[in-house]
Amino acid sequence: ANAELGAVWSVGQRIWQRDFPGIYSTISAHQWSETIQPIMEALRDATRKRAFALVSQAYTSIVADDFAAFVGLPVEEAVKGVLEQGWQADFATRMVMPKKPGVLEASLKRFIPSSEPAAVPPIPNEQQLARLTDYVAFLEN
Repeated sequence: ANAELGAVWSVGQRIWQRDFPGIYSTISAHQWSETIQPIMEALRDATRKRAFALVSQAYTSIVADDFAAFVGLPVEEAVKGVLEQGWQADFATRMVMPKKPGVLEASLKRFIPSSEPAAVPPIPNEQQLARLTDYVAFLEN
């Protein structure tokens, strides 16, 4: 369990640093126990939803490779998903243009429109650290 605890800490560090590609790679790099696996999958999916929402709010265009890394998907899959949601993609320049109105959610490797806007309130860094500390303490006991 100590190796798994270290891996949980590594994921927490990536979250703290807002290193979205690092979160996905750290989660997928470890073989999680069946107790922790669903938590890590949920964390990966929540991170993907958050990244997708941030891109749709903050960018008028983004390089497809950067977008794919930010949402943790292969480029082709990421571009296919956004095209299905009404975003635009320029294959010559390899740019993705987000659709501004509405909120979209990303689930495991598929993009699904949200039936109602799901505003995610920002969690202060101190609260995130407190949650992670509680989780690590729980795993140690």
